[in-house]
Amino acid sequence: MADELIRVEGWRELSRSLRRANSELPKGLRLAANEAAQLVVNDARPKVPVGPGKGGHAASSIKAASTRTAARVQGGGSKFPYYPWLDFGGRVGRNKRVRRPFMKTGRYLWKSYADQKTKVAESLDTALRRVIEEAGIGVE
Repeated sequence: MADELIRVEGWRELSRSLRRANSELPKGLRLAANEAAQLVVNDARPKVPVGPGKGGHAASSIKAASTRTAARVQGGGSKFPYYPWLDFGGRVGRNKRVRRPFMKTGRYLWKSYADQKTKVAESLDTALRRVIEEAGIGVE
């Protein structure tokens, strides 16, 4: 799965250059990455099942997060530790009696990423160009 990730060459160097020009500009990179990651979030959330009488907490735990140099989509966390089981499967419960078929590529996040990969790349390209142009740097 790692070879399917979108990698932007020179992202860190760009961030450093933008920071030297204006300390607020790297924030634009982080927001650009969040915009692209949000496409995956929007695609994955409706696919996560909601149990009877439940509030859809697993789906609501799917969020885009980013740093100055990377973006990711994550689900679950300490409040909803069952999310990985929903997405990837395995055994849970007393004596591991509850089974869900294991899927290495997952059911929701990685599937949504695969479905949205082209749109994510286009969104990232557009947002990065916008940030660079706002910094006054020419874009080819």
